[in-house]
Amino acid sequence: MLSAFTNSLKIPQLRQKIFFTVAMLFIARVGANIPLPGIDPTPIEDFLASQSQNAGGGVFGLVNMFTGGALFKGAIFALGIMPYISASIAMQLMGAMIPSLARLQQEGEVGRQKISQYTRYLTLAICVVQGAMLVRAWDINPGVLIGSSFSESIVISSGPWFFITSVLFLTTGTMILTWLGEQITQNGIGNGISLLITIGILADLPRAMVMVYQMFATPVGAETAQMGIPHAVVMVALLLVVIAAVVAITQAQRKIPVQYAKRMVGKKVYGGQSSFMPLKINYSGVMPIIFASAIIIFPAQLFQLIGGINPNLVFLNDLAAYLTRGQVVYYVTFGGLILAFSYFWVSMMFKPVEIADNLKKSGGFIPGVRPGEPTSKFLDFVMTRLTLAGAIFLTSIAVFPDLLSLQFGIPSLVSSFFGGTAILIVVGVALDTMRQIETYLLQRHYDGFLKKGRIKGRSAAMRNRQLMEASDMKEFWTVWKPLIILASLLFLCGLVAAIIN
Repeated sequence: MLSAFTNSLKIPQLRQKIFFTVAMLFIARVGANIPLPGIDPTPIEDFLASQSQNAGGGVFGLVNMFTGGALFKGAIFALGIMPYISASIAMQLMGAMIPSLARLQQEGEVGRQKISQYTRYLTLAICVVQGAMLVRAWDINPGVLIGSSFSESIVISSGPWFFITSVLFLTTGTMILTWLGEQITQNGIGNGISLLITIGILADLPRAMVMVYQMFATPVGAETAQMGIPHAVVMVALLLVVIAAVVAITQAQRKIPVQYAKRMVGKKVYGGQSSFMPLKINYSGVMPIIFASAIIIFPAQLFQLIGGINPNLVFLNDLAAYLTRGQVVYYVTFGGLILAFSYFWVSMMFKPVEIADNLKKSGGFIPGVRPGEPTSKFLDFVMTRLTLAGAIFLTSIAVFPDLLSLQFGIPSLVSSFFGGTAILIVVGVALDTMRQIETYLLQRHYDGFLKKGRIKGRSAAMRNRQLMEASDMKEFWTVWKPLIILASLLFLCGLVAAIIN
């Protein structure tokens, strides 16, 4: 496997894509650490450092994780890439309900470009609304964002001009991140949007490692000692087991055999081939956890708000307490939401009737199942049971970090890497990126990450590889010019922010 990473730098085209991706991700991290002009994030950072056990929970803690800490820092990229993802999900859901959008989705490249344009417009509108709400929260009550009683404003000088410029900067930051993600997808390696989310999640990994070191560095028997060497061994083994389980479920699929009938075209016989249709166990991916986490937090906050305002409705505070982490009602509701959203997402994205019609038109059929409506019912039957297994797995992964945090005293930042949304996204994106790199390696006659045997004709393969490497040498200026300009602008923004603050 290590040789595969070394070989990936020997291919000029792949090396250029890797360096370009790393440079784009570096710009994203720079923008996530440049505070907006007029904002001093020091008070909120000091508070989070003193309350590292459970601070930053809830839906805003989830958003802050996706932005790599930019939300709590008041950075230019504080909104992150989430508005674009929300707009993309909304367009997908509307495509299943609005016939005109459904027709665009079936028009190939032209329709895809039109939908991408509509998605950008919707992203812009979401950014303006969320940016305005976020600036007001920073100014009036930052404690809402971190889920605590913190009330000190992080805005140095509020006013209409600060509000307008901050919303403009936040909107521009999200549109820049969207552009960076598209550039990575086109000119880099991997899916750009997914990589931006992954690098934001991994940005907290060094701080989590420092917390782990502090947990185990204290000698056993001291007052502040939390863990010993046996606990460290168990945690490492537990982390490996969780990662292995996530990889297994992410890659697991049910293979439905498909047989194609023979047909005569002139004097030639076509078809008669056997194939299979892969149905993923975790078809909905990480989306049910994100939806469930975002929805379950709002009733508790609403009950607390109403109960605090109206003395006659104090009982709502008790209901809100039942919907907090550590309560049985919370986990039952959370698991039910994950199950419901898993089936909802599959019903929106998986079209058994359309798949059955396409199989029938191409002369394919499932052995033992009649074409047409029986095929669609069979696919729906299989996917329904696969979705149940995937939802149970998602619920287990989502609840596991809370078990470590509440029952064993593990800091929430550390436990988040043992399950939940973070580990699912990181593992999924890592597998997809490694799959793309391996495709380049195999095309250039290199061994992939998993060697299955040596390639014959090594000398001929070497000559072919040298010819390919010579043909891949291009001018980098057309690709790197926008990157250099953007890096310069971000540097100037950071300099101006430092001078103002």
